Amino acid sequence: MAAAVASLYRRVLPSPPAVDFASPEGKRLFSEALAAGTMEGFFPLVSCFQTQSEPAFCGLASLAVVLNALAIDPGRRWKGPWRWFDESMLDCCEPLDKVKDQGITFGKVACLAHCSGADVQSFRANRVTIHDLRRHLLRCVSSQDCHLIASYHRQVFKQTGTGHFSPIGGYHAGQDMALILDVARFKYPPHWVPVQLLWEAMNTTDDSTGLLRGFMLISRQNTAPSSLYTVSCRDGNWRSMAKYCVEDLPKLLKAQNLDNVPALLSCLIESLPADAEALIKWVVEVRRKEEGGLSLSKEEKERLFLKENVLQQVRNTRLFTIVHDQQYAKNPCCNCSSSSQEDALNRIAAAVCCQGAAMLSGNLSPRDSFCCRETCLKCVQANGDGLKTVISASVVSEGNEQGVDMILPMSSPGATSCNSNSKNNVIKYPSSVDVLTVLLLALHPSTWSGIKDEELKAELEALVSTDNLPDDLKREILHLRRQLYYLKACKEEEHEDDETPSSKQQC
Repeated sequence: MAAAVASLYRRVLPSPPAVDFASPEGKRLFSEALAAGTMEGFFPLVSCFQTQSEPAFCGLASLAVVLNALAIDPGRRWKGPWRWFDESMLDCCEPLDKVKDQGITFGKVACLAHCSGADVQSFRANRVTIHDLRRHLLRCVSSQDCHLIASYHRQVFKQTGTGHFSPIGGYHAGQDMALILDVARFKYPPHWVPVQLLWEAMNTTDDSTGLLRGFMLISRQNTAPSSLYTVSCRDGNWRSMAKYCVEDLPKLLKAQNLDNVPALLSCLIESLPADAEALIKWVVEVRRKEEGGLSLSKEEKERLFLKENVLQQVRNTRLFTIVHDQQYAKNPCCNCSSSSQEDALNRIAAAVCCQGAAMLSGNLSPRDSFCCRETCLKCVQANGDGLKTVISASVVSEGNEQGVDMILPMSSPGATSCNSNSKNNVIKYPSSVDVLTVLLLALHPSTWSGIKDEELKAELEALVSTDNLPDDLKREILHLRRQLYYLKACKEEEHEDDETPSSKQQC
């Protein structure tokens, strides 16, 4: 029989060095900092403040508080009809069960913030100084559009525990003290600490990674979110693709004696990892049947129009034509039958609706299983813009049945996957040709520097250049390129993190 563990009701905050936020001294510091204008970030944070739900969820709770304080829309439901960041939704970079057991690393929290739609700047203590910390801290606490999450060791403050994450809610310049909004509210209250000690607590090594702790700045993205494509690191698919895009492909191009674009694309297509298309996922529009009639709302119409516009712009590129012809050469139309086309549509419809059911449930865990009982295509009236195609299904998960509608951009009821050699007749939703074209455009320009044939390199660089792309598509491509670059950085950090089996960031 396991030994009983004594229960605890909070801890006594060691003071000094900390000052309890609710104490007379803490109130004085707050009042003076408020008058000085260095408590602006406090109010949105405290409006969304929460206690971490698990002893090892300090990183997830800190990030959820900050994302909600920045009013970033998660794009998927939490509970009921509400879209709201919760710890349970922050699972794309590390499984929740693993975080619950082992905690989470500094790099994974930064990656989670990025995948959740935030702009992230992370600073390990060996790459900045205490003066940099004060400068960034002052910027965050003096505004409401950027927040600082600290990763530090509790024992520097004479507190129990080891590695911990919490947002910083304010700064008193006169006494050089920062306000830690401790997400472990069951243990310690919010408290003021000297910035010098906070820096020393950050400048400690996480034994699980061998890397120093630090701080990160989280803010809203300046650019609009992707309208059609996005990069996802869920399910680990991004690991192989990030390595392929950043390391393997440039080496492959250097090693091959290629002299024409079709040969180069054929080599590239054949070398793609098996899960390549899973990296760039179609951002579908999801509607529950009970949320209204068959007419699209103004907001849905605008989003759908933008999706259609971007997809058509992809197909208007010369690169798409070449990629399409490469794919068509391998899968000529005579090999396709109407029945196989119908089966393919049904499989796609079922997969899309299962994804939609997961989004509606607010749980995209790969462990969850969804089954489509019914799948069909139908049309809805887009408030004067004509008919739009919608995939409709009854989805069953854990015995519960749910009706899901998925709006298809560029859809037509009679679309087929094989028709003619014309790019205008390919199936009317993001296909493998669309995805591959976008991936080629999103690769960093330096990818092609290893091509030996100078004429081929110049031709390829012209094909994948973003200079002459329409504005909407150009924004989409640059958005994906930034995401790929960030996933590369996450991959490098994860490689370092994986050198040791456990990753303890406990309270």
